[in-house]
Amino acid sequence: MSDSDSQERIAVVLPDGSELEVDADATVEDCAYEIGPGLGRDTVAGKLDGDLVAKEEPVYDGVKLEIVTDGGGEEYLRAMRHSASHCLAQAVCRHYDDVELAIGPPTDEGFYYDFDDLEVDESDLATLEAEIEEIIDADYEIEREDLSIEEAKDRLEGQPYKLELLEELADEEETVSFYRQGEWEDLCAGPHVDSTGEIGAVKLLEIAGAYWRGDEENPMQTRIYGTAFEDESDLEQFLTRREEAKERDHRKIGREMDLFSIQDVTGPGLPLYHPPGKTILNELADFVTDLNEDTGYDYVETPHLFKTDLWQKSGHYENYADDMFVFELGDDEFGLKPMNCPGHATIFDDGSWSYRDLPVRYAEDGKVYRKEQRGELSGLSRVWAFTIDDGHLFVRPDQIEAEVEAIMDSIDEVLQTFDLEYEVALATRPEKSVGSDEIWERAEEQLEAVLEDRAMEYDLEEGDGAFYGPKIDYAFEDAIGRKWDGPTVQLDFNMPERFDLTYVGEDNEDHQPVMIHRALYGSYERFFMMLIEHFEGNFPLWLAPEQLRVLPISDNNLEYAREIAAEFDDFRVEVDDRDSTLERKIRAAHDDRVPYQIIVGDNEQEAGNISVRDRFEDQEYDVSIDAFRSHLEAERDDKRTEPDFLQG
Repeated sequence: MSDSDSQERIAVVLPDGSELEVDADATVEDCAYEIGPGLGRDTVAGKLDGDLVAKEEPVYDGVKLEIVTDGGGEEYLRAMRHSASHCLAQAVCRHYDDVELAIGPPTDEGFYYDFDDLEVDESDLATLEAEIEEIIDADYEIEREDLSIEEAKDRLEGQPYKLELLEELADEEETVSFYRQGEWEDLCAGPHVDSTGEIGAVKLLEIAGAYWRGDEENPMQTRIYGTAFEDESDLEQFLTRREEAKERDHRKIGREMDLFSIQDVTGPGLPLYHPPGKTILNELADFVTDLNEDTGYDYVETPHLFKTDLWQKSGHYENYADDMFVFELGDDEFGLKPMNCPGHATIFDDGSWSYRDLPVRYAEDGKVYRKEQRGELSGLSRVWAFTIDDGHLFVRPDQIEAEVEAIMDSIDEVLQTFDLEYEVALATRPEKSVGSDEIWERAEEQLEAVLEDRAMEYDLEEGDGAFYGPKIDYAFEDAIGRKWDGPTVQLDFNMPERFDLTYVGEDNEDHQPVMIHRALYGSYERFFMMLIEHFEGNFPLWLAPEQLRVLPISDNNLEYAREIAAEFDDFRVEVDDRDSTLERKIRAAHDDRVPYQIIVGDNEQEAGNISVRDRFEDQEYDVSIDAFRSHLEAERDDKRTEPDFLQG
């Protein structure tokens, strides 16, 4: 930094809200040294307005600055994983000639690197992992060098994918950065740790295919996934969780329980729901229907297909066209709906409303379609067709807070019913959006006020709002600590303006309503996926596709077994009448994850009672039919998440 008194000065905002005055050409690292020499020496990276950047990145006036140091939590871990991805690429280049490099970013769980002209399989990972360890042990300094675009082109000769990235950077930057470690270097913005020796425990996980830039029209490349942690114990914990996640994989359990399938005749993002899976979806839908009816929603239905005139009017065509399925029919262009809200706005616009009629609340379990890249599709977690438990409200400005509060009460009931931990975030205006600054500021302030009034802890996710308005997002935490997107509440001042929606106020003048978007699950597909993995297929009684199974000990007890099943005909009950031993029938019911087994033999038949066991217990309990029915009704109707009959 210059010591000249004439140097232009700027101010950056520190996490405690104070301002630090620095020279206009200062970097993140310069700011750290300005705060203190020790902090400067320990600086690995920085965050500028929430974005993780290299320590060499220049700051600018008014930016919110956070310093990332060695051992500095998730941000430091991402920098270390980024360096681990470079070690992977360096190891690959040492073992394979003429490999073309693509990209190698850190991820939430590790890192990956994409390569072209590379033929490897799982058996090669151990060799590459050993090479990575040698690179780490060599403790190469990771050095940054800034080059002009022309100099960078010379460095990247023979690397077509890197040159393609460079061409895009050339439109915005005069110089680009390279990072070197030993004999190897890469075009990269960083950040990285200071040396390869700072990388802790590394593990290569798997090999997959990935299209360049995620576009299926581009070449398929080889992607190698890995992970890195600061020490071996963290790595071992991760690998243990990963093995548990494999056992809970909804695709695996979905096959075992015959819940759903995704077949070639539909395409990779179009699930088929089998009877057991549809049974669960119906129960989820009934639960939401009850909540909606209790809170004053009217159900509507909109078609799957609209003319693109509607999407142009709503703003989706301009802001969402790349994610839509669009095609021509005759002289008209149509699009499968990516969202339900424009249809609901059209229904509202067809009416005539007074201020006394508001709020108007519409609900629809609406199927929508979004053109995700094939390489990003995965089971039910990311699909082309999914159903949103959608709700749209048209309210007066003075009704906003009360309606958002009521929505959040319904979300609370969902969370409590499934006994889910969660996190909340306020997502603000994204770069690609519609509407004035004034409208957005007003919407964000009102959502923030509701969160503050409820004394809720929440994260601020700047730039993650919908293109039409800010939102409150919920993320579920499942049984092994993973987080999944869930309910949302979105405030929208833009669509009512685009559709010229009005109501007549007390002054007999036309006024524009505010539109609120909300979903209590998020989407049925992702929520169903999360529940499968959260419960590991052991669904609560009220959700289980088969709730009871009656097991006759012998054929002599078969008729009594059918009589018992008839006693519980208001439940989903089956009789196992196969010619098999009782032990095998018990094992089959356990494997099928049936909540309760009713065992009947000569003793039970003579006494007119039953013997009961649940899927988690080895012990059987003799009980009267009436007592067991009373318990089942309470467990089902109260939507309990755990069976408690045999403990109670």
